Amino acid sequence: MTPYKRSCSTSGTSYFIFNVMNYTTSPEYPLKVAIQGAPGSFHHIAAREHFGTNIDLICCNTFEEVFREMRQDDSVMGLVAIENTIAGSLLHNYELLREHKCTIIGEHKLRIEHCIACLPHEEWGDLKEVNSHPVALQQCRHYLSHHPSLKVVEAEDTAGVARRIAEQQLSGHAAICHASAAKQYGLKVLENHIEDNKHNFTRFLALADEWQADRYREVMQTNKSSIVFSLPHEEGSLSQVLSIFSFYKINLTKIQSLPIIGHEWQYLFYVDVTYPDYLRYRQSIDAVRPLTRDLRILGEYPEFGSKKQT
Repeated sequence: MTPYKRSCSTSGTSYFIFNVMNYTTSPEYPLKVAIQGAPGSFHHIAAREHFGTNIDLICCNTFEEVFREMRQDDSVMGLVAIENTIAGSLLHNYELLREHKCTIIGEHKLRIEHCIACLPHEEWGDLKEVNSHPVALQQCRHYLSHHPSLKVVEAEDTAGVARRIAEQQLSGHAAICHASAAKQYGLKVLENHIEDNKHNFTRFLALADEWQADRYREVMQTNKSSIVFSLPHEEGSLSQVLSIFSFYKINLTKIQSLPIIGHEWQYLFYVDVTYPDYLRYRQSIDAVRPLTRDLRILGEYPEFGSKKQT
């Protein structure tokens, strides 16, 4: 697949914008936002919904490149997927979050919708092959089972496939992508909403350089936090931490464990918590810190859909 990066055109496509946070922008200085994927991808749609339309999109082939762009220019913000309601967590992105000096400043949840699209002059009878990201193909498995004559081929990106079919005029090829990507690249939507599960959502994290993060948020007004820590290899160590959070009325919304490479049976715990009172939440962090190892706050931010994210 042809690599894509930087200077991605975002014109000619309109999206429904909602729940945009109050990021500081101006017509002269749009926000620079790095994403994984091509224009029209789900990351692109989520970026426009979250940051607004006044953005300078930086398209990257991999999530590693997203973090590299942020490291090279501290004014670049990032948007990365972290979990999907069907596919689960993107475990590698947890590692990237911990390894790089960036801060979570917000989150966005996007319903995942797929269409099947082809060149404008083609019909169903012309199609021989369908291309898309393996997760998208999996999410449309039931639909594809009704079209057994189509050869299913995996690709790196849903929108990238649509672009490749359009640019190379690939006859007989169809893309599974979002309808906005099909429109952006001039493809014809044969059928929309072909995903098997209509309650399929992806959660994205908005990122900023750790020294720039407070430009985009009021920490005292946040109500969600993501933290990571390890624990002594002792009986009851995790339950002690959870008991302290419970005592301080801190709600755990997610806990994800990952093995520590080179340390058998030891784990890093990535925990998301919500809280009604910021000071009480910080008291809970102070209380659990002596019980943990290498505790780090990855970000404090408004929970998506809460009154604090307006």
